[in-house]
Amino acid sequence: MSLVTDPVRPVAVPDEPGTPPRRRRRASFGFNTMSTTEKVVRYVLLVFVLLITIGPFLWQLSTSLKGSGEDIYTRIPRLLPSQPTLDHYGAVADTIPVWDYARNSLMVAVLVVGGNLIGSALAGFALSRLQFKGRKLVLGLFLATLVLPGEVTIISQYVTVREFGLANTLFGVALPGMIGALNVLLMYNAFRSLPVEVDQAAVVDGANVWQRFVYIGLPSVRGTLSVVAIFAFIGAWDDFLWPLIVLTDPDKYTLTVGLQYLSGTFTNNPRLIAAGTMIAFIPIVIVFATLQRFFFKGVEEGAVKG
Repeated sequence: MSLVTDPVRPVAVPDEPGTPPRRRRRASFGFNTMSTTEKVVRYVLLVFVLLITIGPFLWQLSTSLKGSGEDIYTRIPRLLPSQPTLDHYGAVADTIPVWDYARNSLMVAVLVVGGNLIGSALAGFALSRLQFKGRKLVLGLFLATLVLPGEVTIISQYVTVREFGLANTLFGVALPGMIGALNVLLMYNAFRSLPVEVDQAAVVDGANVWQRFVYIGLPSVRGTLSVVAIFAFIGAWDDFLWPLIVLTDPDKYTLTVGLQYLSGTFTNNPRLIAAGTMIAFIPIVIVFATLQRFFFKGVEEGAVKG
């Protein structure tokens, strides 16, 4: 004879008299969770910002690809061309020496990028890692220059370039932008984030200032150097007012200045102007695509790697 026992069943304990009835627990959202409404609002805002930033570029690209017989002033804008063609890009090259202008712009951009990478890195390292008299004063002067707009100093810059005999030269175009105050402050902040113990250990090992800069500082701020390179290249490539003031010889015009011939000669054909704009935009895309993996690291790149 076997004895079978019933499984133990939970017994509901009644609430004590006078206690309020229990309520069902509602799902609570933490700090890292979003409701459906918040997600929808965020995506709507992202799409709106995307249309504002990418929309003009897509419209210019579409205009440059539309055929001569296609109306671009329709009541309902059409983004996709019905008669796509690349003839307008060839027409730009036949109308103006666009490749010569692009070469001039590239030379100016290379000088500006090289000057900012070398000059801002040296100045930023000196201001952040070296101790000398007047360091805070120099840093304050760099901060003060950010307040002044470029139009305030453009006359003095032109007088200086002319006195040096660099007027109507590509080097004269590149000289004022070869060291930017903002880039110096970016490098200052990047070098300042490095641990002080790293420098102290290098000094104990007998490293001098140059060795600390080359072997410790520069490898740790590659992300910020990429940011400086991209900003300097875009600023030099897209600059219009300063090259227009300095240069008087049409053979030395940069691309942004030379493209104005399209606007003056073919005012009734915006397809050529759109094609020239796309030609000027392509190098910026190439530079950003090359350095974008370092760009997003920026100043937060780790200084010490095990």
